[in-house]
Amino acid sequence: MMEMEKYIKTTGIDHKLRELIKIRASQINGCAFCLDMHSSEAREIGETEQRLYCVSAWRDCDFYTDAEKAALELTEHITLISNKGISADLYNRVSKHFSEKEYVNLVFTINQINSWNRISISMGNRPVEK
Repeated sequence: MMEMEKYIKTTGIDHKLRELIKIRASQINGCAFCLDMHSSEAREIGETEQRLYCVSAWRDCDFYTDAEKAALELTEHITLISNKGISADLYNRVSKHFSEKEYVNLVFTINQINSWNRISISMGNRPVEK
């Protein structure tokens, strides 16, 4: 898991987008520990409160780029893959903004946070009040 984390940090995917992906998947999975961690990390790299608060409703917000929206939609579909799947249409929408290599790296990033969420929830991790 840690080796994959090291790799994901080298992919060139925007740091803020990586955190938004991690937050959105963690919201869907109900992982409070990861939500707390990645919201804090996003703030540290300059993400705005408005974008953090609204990430669960990204479709209705004009302050996410089309590329970010495509990545967040992919996040939702991979996180809920047994219900949503990945259609050719979704793949094409994401591919308008990301190269094939970037697409693969988005998939790795999304799968990595889903794995962390499952580990964290299974181990009973909880955020600590600051």
